[in-house]
Amino acid sequence: MTLPERPEAQSATARTDSPLLEATGITVHFGGLTAVDDVSLAARPAEVHGVIGPNGAGKTTLFNVCCGFVRPSAGTLSWRGREIGDLRPHHLAGMGIARTLQSVELFRGLTVVENVMVGADRFRRSGFLSALLALPRSTADERRLREAAMSAMTQAGVADYADRLPGSLPYPVQKRVAMARALAAEPDLLLLDEPASGLGQDEMEELGEFVRALTARMSVVLVDHHMDLVMSVCDRITVLDFGSVVAAGTPAEVRDEPAVVDAYLGEAARRGGEHG
Repeated sequence: MTLPERPEAQSATARTDSPLLEATGITVHFGGLTAVDDVSLAARPAEVHGVIGPNGAGKTTLFNVCCGFVRPSAGTLSWRGREIGDLRPHHLAGMGIARTLQSVELFRGLTVVENVMVGADRFRRSGFLSALLALPRSTADERRLREAAMSAMTQAGVADYADRLPGSLPYPVQKRVAMARALAAEPDLLLLDEPASGLGQDEMEELGEFVRALTARMSVVLVDHHMDLVMSVCDRITVLDFGSVVAAGTPAEVRDEPAVVDAYLGEAARRGGEHG
């Protein structure tokens, strides 16, 4: 991946501005199961906010609330200080939010560059009829979207695969294509769900450097269960276990929290029991 430039230092003021996205008291019930219980977090400008926890901790459910896939049973979401009444996934692009999912969800019948162009579609100026009739405005739109897609692909290190179909690519490369598609939207906030899944150690380290550098242009919420990645990349971390917050703060503040250690040791013990 090609790293976007990042300022050497950012002022304390820039890092303490009001949150872009704020979740307050989020609770989600699925029947009699409480998947998320009174969870709050704030995605601040120029920061990476990590959400971490063992399997079943509620990370993905919280992510889906922030993406509009799941409506919370209680609690509120706010964007730039204004409460969002009924967030839906199709609202995200217009708000300046992009996201990637754990499953890459690329369009198998489209080339890589066409997939990434979908991410830049919010900048399209011509309508459906112009595209259908191949009018000049539509042609200019396609050229502009392709240029935006190629720029994002270059940043993500997949420009050489522009004319390939996603199914012909290794899974780690497909993950980069999904990242490029999100970047093509030029978001103010990027939501990443398990971006390190399926990656080797070297690829994970490269991903961490890339995500860290993105804060020159956007904020990031990173949901993952790889402790090393989250600790090395994030400015602030929210740790979940059984749907509740067990620790929150900087990496240094949460690293040695007994509840965090217990959560991960507990997961290891549960896995050991499954194999016993």
